[in-house]
Amino acid sequence: MGGVARLARDLGHQVSGSDANTYPPMSTQLESLGIDLFEGYDSDNLNLDADVVLIGNSISRGNPELELALERGLRYTSGAQWLSENVLQGRWVLAVAGTHGKTTTASILAWLLEDNQLAPGFLIGGVPENFGETARIGDTPFFVIEADEYDTAFCDKRSKFVHYRPRTLIINNLEFDHADIFADLAAIQTQFHHLLKTVPQQGKIIHNQQSEAINQVFERGVWSETADFGGSESQWRADKTSRDASRFDVLYDGKRVPVSWSLIGEHNMYNALAAIAAAHHVGIGIEHSAKSLQQFKSVKRRLEKIYEQNGIRVYDDFAHHPTAINETLQALRNQVGEESIIAILEPRSNTMKQGVHKHLLAQALQSANNVMIFADDKVSWDISELENDKISAFESTEDLLERLLQYLIDLAANSLSGSHSAKVKPSINILIMSNGGFEGLHKRLIDKLCVLQYAD
Repeated sequence: MGGVARLARDLGHQVSGSDANTYPPMSTQLESLGIDLFEGYDSDNLNLDADVVLIGNSISRGNPELELALERGLRYTSGAQWLSENVLQGRWVLAVAGTHGKTTTASILAWLLEDNQLAPGFLIGGVPENFGETARIGDTPFFVIEADEYDTAFCDKRSKFVHYRPRTLIINNLEFDHADIFADLAAIQTQFHHLLKTVPQQGKIIHNQQSEAINQVFERGVWSETADFGGSESQWRADKTSRDASRFDVLYDGKRVPVSWSLIGEHNMYNALAAIAAAHHVGIGIEHSAKSLQQFKSVKRRLEKIYEQNGIRVYDDFAHHPTAINETLQALRNQVGEESIIAILEPRSNTMKQGVHKHLLAQALQSANNVMIFADDKVSWDISELENDKISAFESTEDLLERLLQYLIDLAANSLSGSHSAKVKPSINILIMSNGGFEGLHKRLIDKLCVLQYAD
């Protein structure tokens, strides 16, 4: 919704809005645009002279601003429908769907178009560092959008992506998620079936051949051209040529094109492969995409290094589903080798808070040396069930931070207590995973680290 607000502002509208919690980078971006942003919902926030009220999918009946809009008979619509009617109509929409990797893949795709002079508009659920903003209108018919399967609004229970009508569609993967609105995987597959119906015959669907759930959706009907990736016999293939997948070859139609870039992890290699295939659909050659990837700078909060000093690195990552957690940790492990990894996790999504994937979580965290999980009263299952010599659960971020700092002090002390004549500090990687603000834990940790290292 923050990105939608940005697009509305770029079209010349006066924009204001409310959210339950506001935090950077979106809050600072909106404030810099002169958009009035209210934290918390109150009927006084709503401008009764507004031409239209856009209602996000987290808003339900009983919300004071929604109730006032209904009572006064104000014109309202969803963010997705407003986009369809005011931004996407008549444009070549390139949509990125799937359970994981949407933000990164959409950011890569937008950059490939940008660096090859196609100047796309885009709406992405994160901040691509090549652009420094989540959304823009763009100067050409091309528009890249992150296509979410979550429902549209309180009055429209279709997935948001059915409003976007893409000509080029990427489906990266498909797993069960969003347990608060979907009963099972089949319910999500039905929404993807509806999405396929919206792609024109001359459009193209680029999909992960390795996902059985996607293949089952295709069995219900496909009316467009298709291209697959991810399998040994796929049309689009990738062979990694470095341990951390920062170098790989793209194989397509008898060609082998090398890629070298700053991202790591096989999951990101396949994100890039899908984006290259989509860019190819609008006429960008593989060699040109490979060259553009050298300048791709990733996305805020996607394995983003936010601190490095005296052998300690702190990373911020958005991972909140076991598959994404596992892929992120494995990518970091492949990069740092035997160095220590401390994983800090906030199970904040509705699915994670309900414990739907709890049986997968311990295995997903195996690549870390030590795991600390924040479990406040919003988590409806007992995370202490996972506790062992590696995994600890905490009811407050204060206790978690205190234990983490003591753990770091102990690691440093142990490294200096040996018989070595030289004092060698250990290399420690702290990976913080949350799809929210995590009570400001990132900054609080960094502030504490600065104090500790200054004292040292």
